[in-house]
Amino acid sequence: MKGKIIKGFSKLSGKEKRHGIASLCKKPEAAEKEMESYLAADPATRKKFLELSENTISSFHVPYGIAPNVMIDGRIYHVPMAIEESSVIAAASHAARFWAERGGFRVKQISTVKLGHVYFRWFTDPRFLSDHWDHIRFFLLDRLRKTTASMVRRGGGVLELRLIDSSEIMENLYKLELELDTVNSMGANFINTCLEELAEGMDAYLSMNNHVKERRYQHIMSILSNFTEKCTITVEASCSFNELKPFAGKLPVEEFAEKIQLAYGIAKGDPYRAATHNKGIMNGVDAVLLATGNDYRAAEAAAHAYASREGVYQALSSCRLKDRKLTISLTIPLAIGTVGGITNLHPLARLSLEILGNPNARELMAIVAAVGLSSNFAALTSLVTTGIQKGHMRLHLSNILNSLNAGTSGRRTAEEYFTEKKISYDAVKHFVDARSN
Repeated sequence: MKGKIIKGFSKLSGKEKRHGIASLCKKPEAAEKEMESYLAADPATRKKFLELSENTISSFHVPYGIAPNVMIDGRIYHVPMAIEESSVIAAASHAARFWAERGGFRVKQISTVKLGHVYFRWFTDPRFLSDHWDHIRFFLLDRLRKTTASMVRRGGGVLELRLIDSSEIMENLYKLELELDTVNSMGANFINTCLEELAEGMDAYLSMNNHVKERRYQHIMSILSNFTEKCTITVEASCSFNELKPFAGKLPVEEFAEKIQLAYGIAKGDPYRAATHNKGIMNGVDAVLLATGNDYRAAEAAAHAYASREGVYQALSSCRLKDRKLTISLTIPLAIGTVGGITNLHPLARLSLEILGNPNARELMAIVAAVGLSSNFAALTSLVTTGIQKGHMRLHLSNILNSLNAGTSGRRTAEEYFTEKKISYDAVKHFVDARSN
């Protein structure tokens, strides 16, 4: 296979795929065994995992952990998180417990409207569209009734349909904008099905008026938007200055609170800081989404688009100080679901939702946002006190020792030695090498 175009790869068996790809490695037999070692032992479970995607040759494992004690509106959740980065779960857990002991997080606002668009070009008198829009709209919505019937029975469905002139983007460009509520489903397939039905409806309506035949109309594409600016949640948490002592370290609580507010303020005004600030939020958000079988790539796209909605990229979270009280807040778009898709297929995704008490989509939005804000607060407290590396490298020490194949006694000695010392790969390697000589 090396250096050659592969034809018919998808038609090979899993074993044949692994064998062929292993030939690209320095030690083919060892590589093939490594791939096979990560396959589930149970044939039915293995089949489920391998059929989630295409051209699969193995499974890629990510640590699956728990952030306990996330309190939201008085209810405690122990939250599954799937992430490989050291310190994320520990930091989120530490912050979550801190806020749980001070009343926890509160949901201040939540909305679940999702959008999709049908893009088309219109080459003749634009007044035809505006003059006939009421009739076109009725015709299109009537066509959607059968498609949306089951969603309507579950309490969702179409909320609004608009015609938007987008000629400022491209000459003769228009779009239909569809607003929907998909209840407990993320709804991507449902939304796209509705949009394609709208596109066919436009063709049908304009054909009756001889406009398609005259090439006055050109359908371009129909697709949902991952910029879910109307599907957002806001969570916040508050405490008095005196309650900040566990995080303030050696700083007076007043100075600590001021530095926290300044850190949030810098992330609001400086895109270079905002990108890293928001990454800290998404550390928690993505880990919960992955553990519950949700589309974290869509959430990332939505979050960063939302952070740029005012024309400058800025922080998603904020902080305010008033009457010796600190309040942190996060508003984030989250188009997620608790039914359908991979949540029904992935055993650990189903288990994650069970651990959370089988929440509905709104409850899961709150859980995800609270963990994101916990991760954010934990990172900022480190930044304004000891610095981010001390805690991160302390937890990363285990990874370094694993990469150096340190034995049990060597690990214990190294962990004791580096309790108060600065940790780096070179320093740990030097220590391990010195002990082994």
